[in-house]
Amino acid sequence: MNKKYVVRLTDTERGILEGLVNMGRGAARTLTHARILLKADCGPDGPAWTDEAISAALDVSIPTIERVRRTLVLEGFDAALQRKPAPPRQRKLDGHHEAQLIALTCSPAPEGRKRWTLRMLADKLVELTDLDGLAPETVRQILKKTTSNPG
Repeated sequence: MNKKYVVRLTDTERGILEGLVNMGRGAARTLTHARILLKADCGPDGPAWTDEAISAALDVSIPTIERVRRTLVLEGFDAALQRKPAPPRQRKLDGHHEAQLIALTCSPAPEGRKRWTLRMLADKLVELTDLDGLAPETVRQILKKTTSNPG
């Protein structure tokens, strides 16, 4: 079967990968990807192993091998070794909403209740603001950051 993404490493890239593998220090994922690339190298100095042989030797799945080859060809050498950084998460509450939450927490509890629950705080804040929803866990994490003591 002809491979769509063929790995051809330069001497420099091969040296870097061999150095990583021989040193044996680093993230397991990085070392595994380095081994995959070394075995999959179809260049003049490469062994050009089949995906099945690489899978058996390194105990990785064939889709992983295909993904590493594709990443090398499409995104480059560094991308094939390193994990993509996680995209930054959008904060659910800004400083103004956090201040409202803290003020609400310090206010008297609703009628018939001794104190606020996280769920009640979340529901009340959604009711008072333009938020479309808020998890009690988000409320807990925000209140954990504060040093206020509601009693």
